[in-house]
This record gives sequence, structure tokens and C-alpha cells, in this order.
Amino acid sequence: MDSELQSILVDLAAALASAGVNAFRFDFAGNGESEGLFQYGNYRKEADDLRSVVSYFSEQKYDIIALVGHSKEEGIEGRLGKNFLQRIKKDGYIDVRNKKGKFEYRVTEESLRDRLSTDTLLSSRSISKGCRVLTVHGSEDETVPARDALMFAAHIPNHDLHIVVGANHRYTGHEQELTSLALDFIKPRPRKSSSLRPKL
Repeated sequence: MDSELQSILVDLAAALASAGVNAFRFDFAGNGESEGLFQYGNYRKEADDLRSVVSYFSEQKYDIIALVGHSKEEGIEGRLGKNFLQRIKKDGYIDVRNKKGKFEYRVTEESLRDRLSTDTLLSSRSISKGCRVLTVHGSEDETVPARDALMFAAHIPNHDLHIVVGANHRYTGHEQELTSLALDFIKPRPRKSSSLRPKL
């Protein structure tokens, strides 16, 4: 995760701490400061990583009230380029480089098959109605179009969608609005006391 995206989550963690909510931040295996090898499209393994973190804190008797993340990736063609299927069939892999031409990671045919077989929209439909979901998306997101957020919003049962007008993928200039929306959604709400009815 680049420093600008990292800053977004650091700022949110600080805002949560100010509201009396502890936050734990981590990188998936092979990402950021975590050990292990990065693998493209490794959704199932990352879900296992997340499950392990949740299980650990549950065992430590923490009350887990929210999970927060920023994006996942841009479209496959946007990341791997045109004709990626033909190229990976020919060479067995595709090396992904950043805009400066620096090598970032290698996509193997196996990892690409895993990514292509993952139906995130279908998975979103299986989210329980009792699970509240918040999506905050920038209207000017150059990496993941806002229409994707609208599509998922139509399939997730208990879902709040906020489109931040003018915000890009990194919410440049809109960081405070992003933090405020997330904080309002996450911070504990006072429990409603049930009214006591007199016995007749």
C-alpha cells in the first residue's frame, strides 16, 4: 500500500482512538510490512488472513464492531494490459510494472485463473442482512469507477453508499470527509433500552 493510502487508514485509526475505539491495522501476507509472498488475485488466502485476525482478537475477548479496508484493485485489463489472456498463455506469466517502469510483481497463470474464478458480486449477495455495510466511493475515482459501487449497492442487503463528489481513488482533498463518514458508521451507538410495560 502506498504512503497516501496508508495515511488514510492511519488518520481513521487516530479518529477512532479519539472516539474511544481501539483499531488494529495489518497488511495481508506479502503486502506492506507483512512477511510472505505476494500473489495476485489471492482473495481466498486474504480472507483466511482476515479470519485469523478476527479469531485472534475474539479469543482475546475484544468486541469486534467493524472491519475496514480500502479498495482491492483496478480492473484486470487496467492492471495487466490488453490481450492479457493470450500473453499469459504464451509466456506463462505477466510482469506488472508501475508507471515508472519499475517491477512490482509477477502474475502467474495459476493466480490469474484464481482471480478470474472469483465472483465478488456473487459473494456480496451472500452477506447477511444483519451485517451493516458502508461503501464510500469517489465520483472521480480513476482506478475503480463509481458505477462499480452502485452495482454492489444493488446487491448487498443492508448497505449504505456514499459517493464523495470530486474525490479520486486516494480521496485527495477529501480525507476529512472520508474519515467523518467512516467514523460515524463505526463508532458505537447507544443501545436502545427496552421499555418496561407494567403487568396488568
